[in-house]
Amino acid sequence: MQDNSSKKDFRPVIALSLGDAAGIGPELCILASQSPSLRRLLQPVLIGPSDVIAAAAKLWAPEAALLPWDGQSDSLGSRIIRFVHCGDLSSWPRGHADANCGRAGYDAVVRACRGVLAGEFDAMTTAPLSKEAVNLAGIAFCGHTELVAELSGSDDFVMMQSSRRHKLQVSFATCHMSLATAAATLDGARVKRAALLLHQALIAGGIPSPKLAACGLNPHAGEGGYLGREEIDIVIPALEELRRDGIDIAGPFPADTLFVPRLRARFDGLVAMYHDQGHIPFKMLAFDCGVNCTLGLPIIRTSPDHGTAYDIAWQGRAGTGSFFAALKMAAELARQKRDKNTSGHRQ
Repeated sequence: MQDNSSKKDFRPVIALSLGDAAGIGPELCILASQSPSLRRLLQPVLIGPSDVIAAAAKLWAPEAALLPWDGQSDSLGSRIIRFVHCGDLSSWPRGHADANCGRAGYDAVVRACRGVLAGEFDAMTTAPLSKEAVNLAGIAFCGHTELVAELSGSDDFVMMQSSRRHKLQVSFATCHMSLATAAATLDGARVKRAALLLHQALIAGGIPSPKLAACGLNPHAGEGGYLGREEIDIVIPALEELRRDGIDIAGPFPADTLFVPRLRARFDGLVAMYHDQGHIPFKMLAFDCGVNCTLGLPIIRTSPDHGTAYDIAWQGRAGTGSFFAALKMAAELARQKRDKNTSGHRQ
């Protein structure tokens, strides 16, 4: 990891886990490594099987030189792809879930995370990885969010979806689990954690007094208990505790109205109770620019808000908006972290 003395010159080193070799991850990583606008902000290092990286580079950056990562940043104008070989994958399918791709993608995430924890990299951005493929490899895997949290020893973490273009930030009280499990798992502690970490993230992002709002779990936020008691028994008491602790949070609101522009515009961040409750409206608005960020970790981890896109894999059709936005956010968070640490050392 580089240690420039000047804040202005600081280009954080971002580890890019290659994702699913059968999906669009390799294409996205190669395109990111050769983007002049990104390279002005950061030094990308690709993590994954070298054969996959070489095959993707041949298609989308044929003039670039592939060089192993040596801990030194390259000049801005250089046509170089820095990589860390991780996992052997000499052949792979295109466009469907495969156990070998799942294993290789999983190993790349683990290597990237360990590199950030060790200080080798400043942050990590994960390309899309199929949960099905990883589980086909015999590895219990419900998502990057939970894996990176486990690897970094984090218990208090939540997923946040963010779109600066739409001024929309959404955190989740529950995440990668079935709807039945989410309803059974939801408790006051999860609601409070999602709100508190979102509150802290918004303050760190420059909003000194964030205004939050929470969805209810049930249709119409339970209709006073006639459509479910979770709001009465869980959500409302949790929100009241948050308010007593100084968190400005309204709700619970019916989820089908909270995301309507006129209402959500009143708030800086929203708390969803389960995965699809927040993801569906968020992706309807920001699929091409949304970023997934895990809050509560000791490291910085971001990702695009889309999946492996098997239907367009290895065809040169992958949209880069969300992935590039994820890298920009990782770089910005890394600079904020460095500036904070530098300021702390001077005090």
